[in-house]
Amino acid sequence: MKRIEELRISLFSDGADLAGILEMYEKPWIRGFTTNPTLMRKAGVLDYEAFARALLRAVPDRPISLEAFADDEAEMELQALTIATWGANVNVKIPVTNRAGVFMGPLIRRLAEAGVALNVTAILTLEQVDWVAEALTPETWAIVSVFAGRIADTGIDPVPMMAEAKRILRWRPRARLLWASPRELLNVFQAEEAGCDIITVPPEILRKMDLVGKDLAAYSLETVEMFHRDARMAAYQIDTSCLVAAAGNPGGSMNRAAEDDLGGLGEIAHEVVGAGVGNLEGGPHA
Repeated sequence: MKRIEELRISLFSDGADLAGILEMYEKPWIRGFTTNPTLMRKAGVLDYEAFARALLRAVPDRPISLEAFADDEAEMELQALTIATWGANVNVKIPVTNRAGVFMGPLIRRLAEAGVALNVTAILTLEQVDWVAEALTPETWAIVSVFAGRIADTGIDPVPMMAEAKRILRWRPRARLLWASPRELLNVFQAEEAGCDIITVPPEILRKMDLVGKDLAAYSLETVEMFHRDARMAAYQIDTSCLVAAAGNPGGSMNRAAEDDLGGLGEIAHEVVGAGVGNLEGGPHA
């Protein structure tokens, strides 16, 4: 498996916690940043513009995607043109459609012709990738964000879709395909395999990059040690005295209470096993 420095794909950090963003900014292999209104709200951001400007001051030399969130096309255009003035490293995020499902292609084309660096976002279908490719020009610098993680959430393998999206964009040499909403570290390598140019990853996943190439036997031992340590720290106990007493008196029998306890456990175990078999065989619990 490749090391970070061997990856062709660019790693962006996705979030709205300023401390987490600054942590990732210290890593030279983080090439850019993305955020959105939902992440900002979850992070407790109260003033959109104030946060965005503070972010741009903190990260002046790597691309940052900031979203125009109006639903009306005219208002979205005004927001986009305003956001574009906040910094030379801004990519303005435009949703592929508005809430009515109307494609924002004419707006994408106008903003591109005005020289606005774009990030077309919330794409989940190859048809939408086609639309965006048509709206862009060969001279347009743009990020095309396909939400591969959300595609995977529906039970569809996103890797072939992302590879096809890259093929669709081949006539737009300045368009960069971005794998959005990753769910695990493996997605970084899947995105590279699919030919994506960028993947934007939450800090909690990026912090796992040190695990890449880790010895799995050692990782297994660490996991066993973790379970043991946490059980001890929680002071968990299991009363095994009835079995110890029985072992020490092989000719005798357990006391009546212990026998009743074990008998009850046997009945419960029988019910659980029976339920499990029913599930496997498509029985009443399927």
